[in-house]
Amino acid sequence: MYYVNREQIERRLHMLPEIVQVLNSSDMLEAQNSGLLERYAIERALHLALEIVTDVGSYLIDGFIMRDASSYEDIIDIMLDEKVVDAGLHAVLIELVRLRKPLVQEYFAVDRVAVTGLLKQLKEAEALTVFAERVRAYLDQEGIES
Repeated sequence: MYYVNREQIERRLHMLPEIVQVLNSSDMLEAQNSGLLERYAIERALHLALEIVTDVGSYLIDGFIMRDASSYEDIIDIMLDEKVVDAGLHAVLIELVRLRKPLVQEYFAVDRVAVTGLLKQLKEAEALTVFAERVRAYLDQEGIES
């Protein structure tokens, strides 16, 4: 029997709609041209999004006793291996978690062009919404109650 803390997973997934709303704001889509407040809002929303994705992945890995992750990217790889996410979603989520170091440690030199490209990918793929749907479907499939 697995112990998966669905309540903690859901608490994180419930934040995604607001994050998506911030990231999809039309004024913010061109990150390199946005104002100071918008730029910081985008960066914080991306940071929260990647933390949610990796936190949820870690809960799944721990709860289902999947192989140990060696990095943030590996968390995403494990979710692909375990069929929580598909290859298309995996590709977008890998790009998202690769922004962690620039956003958290190299915040003084964030590549605005990369941020804009990722924002477009996230929006076109509806990646964060699809991620939440895929995680919930996986938990349902595995019989983990809400």
